Amino acid sequence: MAEFHDGEEHSEGDTIDALAFWKKPSAAATGRSTTAEEVDSVHKSSTKVADSDSYCYKMDYPRLGVCLIINNKNFHKSTRMSTRDGTDVDAALAKKTFTDLGYETRVVNDQTVKQMVKLLWNVSKEDHGNSASFVCVFLSHGDEGVIYGTDGPEKFENLTKFFKGHSCRSLIGKPKLFFIQACRGTELDAGACTETDSVAEEKSERIPVEADFLYAYSTAPGYYSWRNTFNGSWFIQSLCQILEMYKGKLDLMQIMTRVNHRVALQFESSSTLPGFSGKKQIPCIISMLTKDVYLPG
Repeated sequence: MAEFHDGEEHSEGDTIDALAFWKKPSAAATGRSTTAEEVDSVHKSSTKVADSDSYCYKMDYPRLGVCLIINNKNFHKSTRMSTRDGTDVDAALAKKTFTDLGYETRVVNDQTVKQMVKLLWNVSKEDHGNSASFVCVFLSHGDEGVIYGTDGPEKFENLTKFFKGHSCRSLIGKPKLFFIQACRGTELDAGACTETDSVAEEKSERIPVEADFLYAYSTAPGYYSWRNTFNGSWFIQSLCQILEMYKGKLDLMQIMTRVNHRVALQFESSSTLPGFSGKKQIPCIISMLTKDVYLPG
């Protein structure tokens, strides 16, 4: 779906990656950044992970792996999709974050459905034997079960299937991490008030083809996903900040829980469009990981 976007070309505003039903509604950004003082303290014992731990993925390969960032900003008129202002901020931040972690980061812009399919197929056919993992970041419009290329939608499963065990053997048993900034429907979250008082490497194993995947969606099924036209999306901002804070200290699922916490509590939409102000968002993490992922600190 397309988005509600800011009418002022250079002003800040919260928008959603969904189909546009109104023209140029204005919005004001109220997303607040978490300060270093607000970060939870981490116990020293969690900073090191033994390589021999059978519940941790082996990460000491010659290289960490490829991080592919697909950044779709401009869409064909036939799609009725508006320009995703602010997505370049997300792409630049994601590139810096994953490059700093040690990934070979590749950014591609404005891909059609055919180009996305071909790109992911080609990457899946590369030799990942010396890589510890694979990461893909999607920045685009979306709806439930689909991601948009610049010319229309494609089922998400048709883009990720190339990396399953029977298709990409050099990534078998390794974490395959997908981060998706896109809407998954047209519902708005009004929020609710609260009151507070190793197995040896030589061993042969059969692994399910669906194993070792993590899908981190920016929002829950059926809901809009918010993106600020100046600062980038709530989800990517939070993901990159929390990864930087906790890399090498917490496993990825603990990190993603903190991402959920930040998006849920630190952001709220503010819009002049009736019914679109004061809305919330919660990311949705789907894990088929079989071990803990500790990214290098």
